[in-house]
Amino acid sequence: MSTALRCPFLSRIPVNQVKKTASQLMSYAERCPVMVHAMSYMNGPDMMTVTDEPLEKQCPFFAKEGLTVSDVKSHISSLKDVAPKTEKTAPTADMPVAKATAAEATVTAPKYPSGISVEKTLEKIKLWGKGAEEEMKVKVEEEVQEKEATEAQQPKLFDYEDFFGAQIDRKKSDHTYRVFKKVMRRGREFPYAEDHSTGKKRDITVWCSNDYLGMSWHPKVMNAVSEALKNHGAGAGGTRNISGNSPLHEGLEAEIASLHEKEAALVFTSCYVANDTSLCTLGQTIPGVHMFSDAGNHASLIQGIRNSRVPKHIFRHNDPLHLEELLRKVDSGTPKIVVFETVHSMTGDISPLSELCDVAHKYGALTFVDEVHAVGLYGDQGAGVGQRDGCMDKIDIISGTLGKAFGNVGGYIASTSRTVDMIRSYGSGFIFTTSLPPTTLAGARASIQVLRGEEGKHLREKHQSNVRYLRQNLIEAGIPAIHSPSHIIPIHVGDAALCTHLSAELMNKHDIYVQAINYPTVARGSERLRVAPTPHHTKAMMDYFVSSVIRVWSDNGLELSRERSVCPDECEVCNKPLGIQILQAEEKVCGRSNCTYASLQDIFFTDNRRAVAMA
Repeated sequence: MSTALRCPFLSRIPVNQVKKTASQLMSYAERCPVMVHAMSYMNGPDMMTVTDEPLEKQCPFFAKEGLTVSDVKSHISSLKDVAPKTEKTAPTADMPVAKATAAEATVTAPKYPSGISVEKTLEKIKLWGKGAEEEMKVKVEEEVQEKEATEAQQPKLFDYEDFFGAQIDRKKSDHTYRVFKKVMRRGREFPYAEDHSTGKKRDITVWCSNDYLGMSWHPKVMNAVSEALKNHGAGAGGTRNISGNSPLHEGLEAEIASLHEKEAALVFTSCYVANDTSLCTLGQTIPGVHMFSDAGNHASLIQGIRNSRVPKHIFRHNDPLHLEELLRKVDSGTPKIVVFETVHSMTGDISPLSELCDVAHKYGALTFVDEVHAVGLYGDQGAGVGQRDGCMDKIDIISGTLGKAFGNVGGYIASTSRTVDMIRSYGSGFIFTTSLPPTTLAGARASIQVLRGEEGKHLREKHQSNVRYLRQNLIEAGIPAIHSPSHIIPIHVGDAALCTHLSAELMNKHDIYVQAINYPTVARGSERLRVAPTPHHTKAMMDYFVSSVIRVWSDNGLELSRERSVCPDECEVCNKPLGIQILQAEEKVCGRSNCTYASLQDIFFTDNRRAVAMA
């Protein structure tokens, strides 16, 4: 080893003294820059360079005592490898033997000529070591503080997983976290199905399906799907512009246009996409357009308006008077679009379609009407509320779905040829997505054709009959079924946790699947069970449903009362009272078409006529 790498102090201490104090010396070795340098030199092949700084400046002990290397070297010959001398005390006659023996064994520690003994030197090293230890602690603390300051100055990276976990926990804490049921429908035995949510198969009946008429398993629909699969394969092969267009697409669009008495139609992958794409495209292409949206509109309509980034005005739900008030404030020459639904899926309301369209056209606005929960179910051929009410011509752009009453999947719009062509040419949600597959196109067209015929009329009549029967039995049992003029029967609960619990009880104890509807689908405090009977639910099944709901209601301590109404005390528009006596009167409670409460009068009159006929 190079002499420069040896400690100028320890290397000159007698070996036996070093051995005696080895344990102490080792604890200070790592604090000595010379020894640290030596260890680095021995352990690393790339550390062969020795510092040129004088040894007396490298060694903390030399620096503190003011010693130099020459001071030590002058005494090397007297200290190096010399055994310690023993000074014997001459025994006297009166000295005890033990004491004399100890005196002979007394060792005088070697000293430097300067008078510094080895023990004293080691003690000083020890004291210096303590000081160095404190300095080291301070240095470490300073380094930590410096590191923390540096990290504080650097931008902190966003923790995505923590954020996502917190959002999920929020949903779970307010009981709005969705847990999907694992339900396999029995095609030819609908509404029977199998629940696999617990890992074990359970036979159940489904009461909340949007396959309102059971067309997904109609023999003609399944045959059309099967033939398309065998002849054309499972997929479309691309967008409509790139190998994804076929006579099946254009044939379905022609069928839809004919159904709604429009010049043209355009199919999309879903009605959410149809609404979003169409409204966004209209908003972005029509200069200065304003949109007027019903307060109860579906999320897809809201999203389309939001994406268009145009001025929007929200009118009270199903209120033509408030719509007119808002339209009047906008310049008559400004383009406008009024957007609303006919059947509202969670409340069962039906809009005053004709009145809303009349107000919109009075102020030069286009009407964009969502008939998603109406097509296939209302009207002579199943074209929706517009056909039933005789005002299809007042709807400028209609949107509908192939995935509910028509029993397939997909959405569409129908309007004038130029309107449809403009959306086809500019709508990114249509242009840049794979088109519907041949199986869906064939199945949807077959379903529309069935529902436009006599069989469709029969299914719609049976459907409405079952809806009336079930709603009336629920009300008579004291279950808070909300009155509505449509085929949807909401049962008011008003609490998210309770609503989820009631749904689970019906499934687990009675093999009935009816979905709990919580926020954000409905407002907080209006949580409900959404019931949608079909023409294929028998009276025995409906009676069992009612008795099961009564049992679950009672088991959970909930009130059963025919007198307790979950409807408002007065009409939201005309403010007329809605007592039983008013509803039984011949005078219409409200002048709006499709008024929920006026429709109740029709029910009372129908029931009274039936009672008179039976008497």
